[in-house]
Amino acid sequence: MTARRRVVVTGIGLASPIGHSLREISAALQEGRHGIVSRPDWDAIGSLGTRLAAEVKGLDMSGPARSRVRTMGRVALLSNYATQMAIDDAGLEPDLLRSGQVGLAYGSTHGSSSAMEAFCRTLFSANDLKGLAGSAYLKFMSHTCVANLAQYHGIRGRVISTCAACVSASQAIGAGYEAVRHGIQDVMICGGAEEMHFTHVGVFDIMYATSTRYNNQPDRSPRPFDAQRDGLVVGEGAGTIVLEAWERAAKRGAKVYGEIAGYGSNCDGNHVTSPSAAGMAAVMRLALGDAELPPDAIQYVNAHATGTTLGDIAESAATHEVLGGEVAISSTKGHTAHTLGACGAIEAAFCLAMIQDGFIPPTRNLENPDPRCAPLNYMMKEPRRAKLDTVMSNNFAFGGINTSLIIRRA
Repeated sequence: MTARRRVVVTGIGLASPIGHSLREISAALQEGRHGIVSRPDWDAIGSLGTRLAAEVKGLDMSGPARSRVRTMGRVALLSNYATQMAIDDAGLEPDLLRSGQVGLAYGSTHGSSSAMEAFCRTLFSANDLKGLAGSAYLKFMSHTCVANLAQYHGIRGRVISTCAACVSASQAIGAGYEAVRHGIQDVMICGGAEEMHFTHVGVFDIMYATSTRYNNQPDRSPRPFDAQRDGLVVGEGAGTIVLEAWERAAKRGAKVYGEIAGYGSNCDGNHVTSPSAAGMAAVMRLALGDAELPPDAIQYVNAHATGTTLGDIAESAATHEVLGGEVAISSTKGHTAHTLGACGAIEAAFCLAMIQDGFIPPTRNLENPDPRCAPLNYMMKEPRRAKLDTVMSNNFAFGGINTSLIIRRA
């Protein structure tokens, strides 16, 4: 049996509402900048309550070979932008990508919903297939990101699609970590993406889970853990990280951002949408066990906390049960909103920025913690200088699927 290998991060690529590089997002987190905007054009969508969103702007995602992106909708284009950045950052050569030594794990909550909308409007308005492109489905199939990335970059190793709602990206990182750790692949490219579309927002809106009170005050929402929170805000983006065996990275002199020290994933087995503090606590313990670390080794928790009433309460209770009340905790969704299938990778990159630059960001808009939330060491108002060695990043999804990643200084 192959000995367990250390797994390090040697490349990072981002497309986020607050910046598209580690330097940009680190500055934004420390300066309190956010990407939440108001969408008055959604007035045209009947019965939609929220008008808030967080979008990725200012990117040319066509790439050098436009013919190679014709099967990509916006979600795959976002994933490709972030992935190309991560590959370049890690210094992975094309011959290596095609060698079979490099694998890929990637996910999203949906395929391209804008592409699906165009397809369905054309089909159902005329009840006719005429005029539909043969490549249309490739843009909105559930594994469009991983399939397009594999073809675009010539990946010939293990390819894993992790389409599991809000843990899509964190499960991809976990799958990549396990593949490298056990010697199945030397390098894994991992991440997740999501594109903005009104249907994504509508799904949460009809569940009364979106923020509506602050439609004309995008600066004021979302408000994770805050007593005045009224729901989540949906965002878009993509995050990609390159995972590599420590020995290989050291041998080639690669820059190392940090190490994936532990991973846990489980299922509540209880309810499709209602959060379970027991399941959340169990997954944190799985990650700690995998990392062979005691709870007091964790210096900071990047919470999933989206600003929903029940979710924040359950997560805070689970965190308190496992880690106690002293550990620093914040949610970066006050800066980016909830980027759904992308959040696990984007937030892992945020954690690496914190380790690299020595700070803990506050939860934007957290002014008065909800007394129904557990008594935790909530980071509020201003960033705090801190030398972080070991942090935890948690994500939770519909279906009761939970993930926990432990990231440490390498």
